Amino acid sequence: MVMFRRILIIPVLFFMLAGTAFHMSAAGEESRTGAVATPEAELTTAPVEIDGQVLFRVRGASSYPAEQRAAAIKERIEAVAADRSFRSDGLRIDDADNTMTIVAGDRPLMVLTEADARLEHLSRQYLVSVHLKRIRQAIDDYRRMRSNDALLRGGLYAAGATVLLVLGMVFLVRLGRLLDKVLTERVKKRIHSVGIQSFEIVPAEHIWGALHGMLYGVRIGTILAVSFVYLQGVLALFPWTSGIASRLLDLVTDALGHMGKAVVAWIPDLLVLIILFFLFRFILRFLRLFFDAAARKTVTLAGFDADWAHPTYKLVRFAVIAFGLIVAYPYIPGSESAAFKGISLFIGVVFSLGSSTAISNIIAGYMMTYRRVFKVGDRVKVGDVIGDVITMRLQVTHLRSLKNEEVTIPNSQILNGHVVNYSSLAHTPGLILHTTVGIGYETPWRQVEAMLVQAAERTPGLLKEPRPFILLMGLGDFAINYELNVYCDNPREMNSLYTELHRHILDVFNEYGVQIMTPAYEADTREPKVVPREQWHAPPAPPESGVTG
Repeated sequence: MVMFRRILIIPVLFFMLAGTAFHMSAAGEESRTGAVATPEAELTTAPVEIDGQVLFRVRGASSYPAEQRAAAIKERIEAVAADRSFRSDGLRIDDADNTMTIVAGDRPLMVLTEADARLEHLSRQYLVSVHLKRIRQAIDDYRRMRSNDALLRGGLYAAGATVLLVLGMVFLVRLGRLLDKVLTERVKKRIHSVGIQSFEIVPAEHIWGALHGMLYGVRIGTILAVSFVYLQGVLALFPWTSGIASRLLDLVTDALGHMGKAVVAWIPDLLVLIILFFLFRFILRFLRLFFDAAARKTVTLAGFDADWAHPTYKLVRFAVIAFGLIVAYPYIPGSESAAFKGISLFIGVVFSLGSSTAISNIIAGYMMTYRRVFKVGDRVKVGDVIGDVITMRLQVTHLRSLKNEEVTIPNSQILNGHVVNYSSLAHTPGLILHTTVGIGYETPWRQVEAMLVQAAERTPGLLKEPRPFILLMGLGDFAINYELNVYCDNPREMNSLYTELHRHILDVFNEYGVQIMTPAYEADTREPKVVPREQWHAPPAPPESGVTG
């Protein structure tokens, strides 16, 4: 049952679209006929239709438009046809001086004048005989199509056609699945990429996708064609819908005719677009191979960093695609129409209004790349955030913070802010780690410096060269502030190195009995906080020899 519903979806949608198109077409015709100006009414004609069949066309006058005349003739003919007591062979022609009238009993059906005959380039006598024959045939067909036998036969035919439609849909769906399975098993493996030597132009997956898409399109087209034939045939079985069937057929044939003419006229432009497509596709593939080689340093250019390869390729690709669209624009169908230009203008305005921030971030991203601010894997500090660069996008950069948090920062904010790259500093003499301790005035500064250096030497992961150095940052109210500076070449271990360094500073100062005064203390003893000269070189400071006291 589910499959049955799915099968019926396509014809039902098709019927709805066809009906909508028919009503739109009818409304368009009414609007066009209603818009005829009065001075031109005598130059226009209107068809007289019975059950969708055009019997003939009649002209109008300024006081009696063609549409009104055709509608009146149609109404009279249908009234006579509905009166089965009147035989169609009872129609006659009354000839007056300048007119000839087709009469059914005492009811006139239509009047023909010399103007009508001149319109058809025929004599009045011959034209009225032709009209009489067609009216008589229309009356007979009108009665025959509305007979009980004809209606019963039409209902049976419609039911049979519906059953055949359902069976046909089931057959087409199953046939499509079978063809997909057979092609996938036997044809897909035999499809190879199109290329020149090792250069692949069209991958095999794209060829298979195009072939599979074509087969799917043929299947859908077949289903639509069968649905249209069914709809056309069923509507033509009944007199009340035969006119719709005729209009629907004309609508589809006219549309296909216009499409065919448009396609034929567009073939030269289509060939140009195909050539441009493959040309620019080849150029893009060549550029991709070139910049991939530059990224791998297989191809080297003076002053061109390998990290610039992929961003540069994206810029060049954008320029090539934009140039290709400019070249192909005149050959696109409808490119010269006002609607196409209006849509293009609207898209351009929306893009310009909504993409200013995005464009600024993209420009900032490229400027950061070419300025070599940092690269993926670097330990950086952006504002208050310290972390490792994990990805660099066109608009944003992602950092992995020290707390294992992923932080997203817009590129424009990075470019306009302050950035510290610890990894680039580590590639030079080394990244300097520094920490400050406060020691009382009673402790010799030489001893303090020696203990700080000893703590640095005990810390694993710090560089032996360059040597650690100490700066006296200030003479405070209660202590002297010493800053220990050490070198490291692994910025990712900054936190662990700081931790180990602080541990060894505590251990060394405890070993030599020196109290760390950081930050300060509240009470103090009466003894002056001075260092006797004999203690200036207390261990582990070097002895006095060679040192100026």
